Amino acid sequence: MTDIRRTVLWVVFTMSLVLLWDGWQRHNGRAPLFGPAPATQASAPPATPASGGGVPAATVAGAATGQALATAAAAAAPSEKITIRTDVLTVTVDTLGGDIVRAELPKYLTSPDPTVTDQLLQMVHLQKKPEFTPEPVVLFNAAQHYRAQTGLVGGSGALPNHNTPMTAVAGERELKAGQDQVQLRLESAEVGGVKLIKTYTFKRGAYTVGVTHEIVNAGTVPVTPQVYLQLVRDGSHVTGGAAFTPSFTGPAVYNDKSKFHTLKFEDIDKGKVDIEKQANDGWVSMVQHYFASAWLVNEPGNREFFVRKLPGQLGVRADTYATGMVFTLPVLAPGASTTQNATLFAGPQEENNLSKLAPGLERVKDYGVLTILAEPLFWLLDKLHGFIGNWGWTIVALVLLLKIALYSLNASAYKSMAKMKAVAPRINDMKERLKDKPQEMQQEMMKIYREEKINPIGGCLPIFLQMPIFMALYWVLLSTVEMRQAPWMLWITDLSVRDPYFILPLLMMASSLFQVWLNPPAADPMQQKMMWIMPVAFGVMFFVFPAGLVLYWLTNNILSIAQQWMINKRLGVN
Repeated sequence: MTDIRRTVLWVVFTMSLVLLWDGWQRHNGRAPLFGPAPATQASAPPATPASGGGVPAATVAGAATGQALATAAAAAAPSEKITIRTDVLTVTVDTLGGDIVRAELPKYLTSPDPTVTDQLLQMVHLQKKPEFTPEPVVLFNAAQHYRAQTGLVGGSGALPNHNTPMTAVAGERELKAGQDQVQLRLESAEVGGVKLIKTYTFKRGAYTVGVTHEIVNAGTVPVTPQVYLQLVRDGSHVTGGAAFTPSFTGPAVYNDKSKFHTLKFEDIDKGKVDIEKQANDGWVSMVQHYFASAWLVNEPGNREFFVRKLPGQLGVRADTYATGMVFTLPVLAPGASTTQNATLFAGPQEENNLSKLAPGLERVKDYGVLTILAEPLFWLLDKLHGFIGNWGWTIVALVLLLKIALYSLNASAYKSMAKMKAVAPRINDMKERLKDKPQEMQQEMMKIYREEKINPIGGCLPIFLQMPIFMALYWVLLSTVEMRQAPWMLWITDLSVRDPYFILPLLMMASSLFQVWLNPPAADPMQQKMMWIMPVAFGVMFFVFPAGLVLYWLTNNILSIAQQWMINKRLGVN
């Protein structure tokens, strides 16, 4: 039974780490270990975009879905770049179409990206580490053709869209002290008898931009305009921090029918876009590690969703993708006007703030398969952090709370292991006497366990209970922007990336080896050797895990050792 207990423990440890690695691969957009990702139902090929910039092929009310309307003009036109600055955003707007082409987040700076190889080279050749200058994180940018676009389609002719030159109305371009908001107003010339006026509203402390579309029918015939909101970017992945390979990057769609749905770029290439195209609520987003952009319209109303790859023409890269929504407005008589309001989010995935902006927007923060555990775990960490103020000590406090909650269970398990260590000499003598009589040896062993009131697999239960928490914490650390660049103390300046000097993994490895010494020895010498080898092997794997995760496991080991030591002393076990 001792061998069974140890076997179960190793199976739990091994499978947990394999699942962690598999989850990491999935989160980083790589192929999972256990075969290809589940295939989604292939939908009909997406309608061809109307222009090189990705104007959606909208539909006429009452007409068949996917019926293409007139192609927007895409002739090159002069443009002006206008920069708006607030306390949390620096946004660049292109007057050609009114696109938002750049968004800097000055409160979130880039991180250095050291590798183990670089550090080893520095140690061997005594090279000075290159100077790193942090810069603001950038979402929309020209390098990835990443931008937010809006415009009009509808009728039998072209209407103002994201390729239409617009004129900026004079006004403030920076949020001054004492101001709560600053606005940018852009006006188009008449296109197809329709004039489009866009007003961007930037508010203090907000990562959202209010966008008002005023549509004026300056023609002589009624029109039924459709407003489209879309996010466009290439298929490259964004690096997810100093210790991570590129994390998942791609579009996401949420509505009341299909709920939250992410799509990989490679699936879009294959036409695997299984989303509900019509709904009365919802939003679209471009997700990357720690940050996201999204078009939000919270007022109920019919909207059409689309996700597609754009053709490589008219200056658009061949691997550019678009996701967006189309809203059909009421018929506008000549001389009439109407407005449509939307909100553009471009900022960090702060869970508490996201949930206030739109239903389900917090889902862009990916917790993997353990969302049901990770969400309450983050809630508890967030509450503890409110009192402690340091994320490292918050993790230590979390372990302490879990140890208190599981104290009785752990005490029972450690008591069982201590008793097993005490009776180990008797069992070894018995095995030597009955080595040729396995059935009798098993019966005698069970008799000893009954007499000493030992549960041979009692030490497994705490491991079973703590492994899901450990894996959920891994996802919390991987996805929580609040812990990005969060220091603990001394050399740990960022809990979301690996320990730069591998001190925590080495301490964790040493504590794991000490736990092996505390536990009863295995009967099989080869198995006992494995008991000493496995902590080293696991410790090496922890070298690339976030420092916060290693801190959690190290703290757990130290508290477990203290509890096991006290129980051993109380029972007189050396």
